[in-house]
Amino acid sequence: MADQSTDTNAVRRTIETVWRIESGRLIAGLARLTGDVATAEDLAQDAMVVALREWPANGIPNNPGAWLMTAARRRAIDQRRRREVLDRTHARLGREADERTADAVDAMDAAVDSALAAERDGPSVQDERLGLMLMTCHPLLPREARVALTLRLLGGLSTDEIARAFLVPEATVAQRIVRAKRTLRAAQVPFELPRGAAMVERLDMVLEVLYLVFNEGYAATAGSEWTRAELCQEAMRLARVVCALAPDSSEAHGLCALMELQASRLRARVDRHGAVVLLLDQDRARWDWLLIGRGQVALQKAERLARAADEPLGPYALQAAIAACHARARVASDTDWGRIAALYDALYEMLPSPVVGLNRAVAASMAYGPALGLAMVDALLADAQDAAMLQQYHLLPSVRGDLLHKLGRLDEARAEFLRAASMTRNTRERDLLLQRAGQGA
Repeated sequence: MADQSTDTNAVRRTIETVWRIESGRLIAGLARLTGDVATAEDLAQDAMVVALREWPANGIPNNPGAWLMTAARRRAIDQRRRREVLDRTHARLGREADERTADAVDAMDAAVDSALAAERDGPSVQDERLGLMLMTCHPLLPREARVALTLRLLGGLSTDEIARAFLVPEATVAQRIVRAKRTLRAAQVPFELPRGAAMVERLDMVLEVLYLVFNEGYAATAGSEWTRAELCQEAMRLARVVCALAPDSSEAHGLCALMELQASRLRARVDRHGAVVLLLDQDRARWDWLLIGRGQVALQKAERLARAADEPLGPYALQAAIAACHARARVASDTDWGRIAALYDALYEMLPSPVVGLNRAVAASMAYGPALGLAMVDALLADAQDAAMLQQYHLLPSVRGDLLHKLGRLDEARAEFLRAASMTRNTRERDLLLQRAGQGA
């Protein structure tokens, strides 16, 4: 009996992993078929319920994504048939309506087959996940709702994970998502790839969402793994598609550069046991130097485009320039912290958020000493609005703990590390913070 329970739990964990990987692709394909994101999400979740019922008994299929799409398609066809039958009854359409029902089902089958085959074709302007992103980034929606809905549907993030990313209550995120889906349904927003000015209008939001999806993959909010490489890869792939659609956008190329430079460190961010390895302790021989080269080329293109437009570098390109400083240092001691601190000053002037301010303080501490860094962190806490936003942000006590340790204030540092460990939802990060607290620092 225990073995059966263990097997069932293992299957459930596998299903959860499959959902994390496949949900964006599944919902995107279903949104194109149904033209409604809420219906698409419902169908995808219905397919997961069927998987939870059937996979423990029948085993995990060879192609879980295709299996889920087929299950969702059958559910969609059943719903379409029921609607058609109801329409026939009400409108007394008789045999003609039967023919239309068959045509609709055939058309849906053909569309699903096309969706499943699309993966073989590689990135294109018809990419369904990009189409879903552009649909959920519609200007009808407020900015916060666009981001929350896209992260929920495309990134597979929970409302809790999104709330932590934005430092807002979970209930607030849930309300934004529900309202956004209602708005898109009421307006009958089509699943399509906008062109020209419409594409430019949505570009900034698309870039922001891709950035957030990548960040969730680079440092997972919750769970037993420190990174989620599949999210990083998906964000990078879609960012390259966006660059092809908007080749003159400095920020699109800046975001590509940032992702590739950051992703180059993924293998070195954990040891062979999966434990966290901090940047300054990483084996830089494990960095992906091909990705670093690609990132540097993308950054150079972003810089050329900004100069041609007589504009300053945007936030993504500035962050890419910071990442490039790390990439140029073959050993940690060669890092140009003075330049990184200056770049963070420029970024904070452009984007004065408390999270950027916290990173700026870390850079200043590395360049000019921990006392300055701690003073900058405490200045953020002196601002009521910044302090409120950082209240549930676990990296705040983590950074303070590190700075206090460097200043020799070990008891205070230990308290901060313990507080950070109690706030994080990621098991690997919690282990690291508890380890640092146990070291007396």
